[in-house]
Amino acid sequence: MERIAALPRPELLQVADAVARDKGIDRDEVLEAMEQAIQKAGRSKYGHEHDIRAHIDRKTGEIQLARYIEVVETVENEATQFTLAQALRKKPGAVVGDFLIDPLPPIDFGRIAAQTAKQVIVQKVRDAERQRQFNEYKDRVGEISNGLVKRVEFGNVIVDLGRAEGLLRRDELIPRETFRTGDRVRAYIFDVRQEPRGPQIFLSRTHPMFMAKLFAQEVPEIYDGIIEIKAVARDPGSRAKIAVLSHDSSIDPVGACVGMRGSRVQAVVAELQGEKIDIIQWSPDVATFVVNALAPAEVTKVVLDEEAGRIEVVVPDDQLSLAIGRRGQNVRLASQLTQWNIDIMTEAEESERRTEEFRSRSNMFIQALDVDDVIAHLLVTEGFSSVEEVAYVPLEDLAGIEGFDEGVAEELQNRGRVFLSEQDDRYTQMRRDIGVADDVAAIEGLTPAQLVKLGNRGVKTLDDLGDLASDELIDIVGKDAMNEDQANAVIMAARAHWFEDGAQG
Repeated sequence: MERIAALPRPELLQVADAVARDKGIDRDEVLEAMEQAIQKAGRSKYGHEHDIRAHIDRKTGEIQLARYIEVVETVENEATQFTLAQALRKKPGAVVGDFLIDPLPPIDFGRIAAQTAKQVIVQKVRDAERQRQFNEYKDRVGEISNGLVKRVEFGNVIVDLGRAEGLLRRDELIPRETFRTGDRVRAYIFDVRQEPRGPQIFLSRTHPMFMAKLFAQEVPEIYDGIIEIKAVARDPGSRAKIAVLSHDSSIDPVGACVGMRGSRVQAVVAELQGEKIDIIQWSPDVATFVVNALAPAEVTKVVLDEEAGRIEVVVPDDQLSLAIGRRGQNVRLASQLTQWNIDIMTEAEESERRTEEFRSRSNMFIQALDVDDVIAHLLVTEGFSSVEEVAYVPLEDLAGIEGFDEGVAEELQNRGRVFLSEQDDRYTQMRRDIGVADDVAAIEGLTPAQLVKLGNRGVKTLDDLGDLASDELIDIVGKDAMNEDQANAVIMAARAHWFEDGAQG
């Protein structure tokens, strides 16, 4: 098998260099696309059943076309394989696994072959360009990019980023802002996806991190890491809140972000189409952070409920509208910023609620423990809110209440336990009357009162209980009575017989 001489083709290398520069891809990727195009044309001429391969010399541009034949023990494809005996006649010393290379004369591209080759090259170059764009921009997620508006389609803005196009969807634009072809635009790269039509670069001007990155560009202390942006909440185009923390006690984070005569914050406001920005100091103390987040409203009292993830805020009567904000904007942004559900009430409303709680709890103790209103008021004042607490609290806690002694404490606990026992008996009878199965009642973690609630909602068998999701169970028995982990444990206990039945089957 003699080598057929091929003339150098330096113009091929020049074309490859030009395409590589224009598309921003590697020269070898262009040459590989050319090789595949020549290879495809060669197979069309000599037969698709043959293993035809093309190679372009990277220094001279010389095209080499050859047929490859594999040396095997047993021939399965006569077009691409030789036995060892056949191979030895053509190449002494050949062994199984070798390839015999049969050079082919250069092909003369006809019109159709040339068109096919062009399509292959264009497609391969386009694929390489798309991969380059994806690799470049996937590492730029979380950055701000500048570009020119290329066109606007149905409210969506196509942005020319230089070496790629970005999509700024209509819902990622600040309300009431418009762009025309040729306008300069700054936007936040929040996602890059590889899709069949090529990489899609998604931009946003409403993303909370867009504002954070703008501050990082305007405030050197943020860029240097001296000041940290801890949280951002936005109502795009209207109002925003940003919480900042200084890692240097000598630098005021709020003042640094505002800048001399408000120069730094005004630069961000201008980019965000006049969006009003509240810059607040972040605090590790939740109550302090929530108070800061509700600024400019004044707060007189904060009550945290960590289990429910809620926080009650009490404000003076004349501060209620300021704390809530127009259409609830201030409290909504504060809630997003702090990641807490915030309930706001006035001092008058809180006083009225506390009076009602005091009255209802006092009446509960009067009826359940058969005591007078003085003892009931003392229990409520000391923080007792249920009969269970009175019945099972350490005896010394009750005896330590002013006016109580050990005898009074023991009597109160006895009365509480009797009341709870009788109440459980009543609930147990109710549970049986409505048809809740005994094996459901035997599950640990469910009280007689909760079993009645389940029965009233149609949950009467282990299968009924096992079919519930944890949030459904919590909704039935009450959020105060059970958390998610406890609900999951109850549901898994109800499902236990499913696995036992499956194992036996």
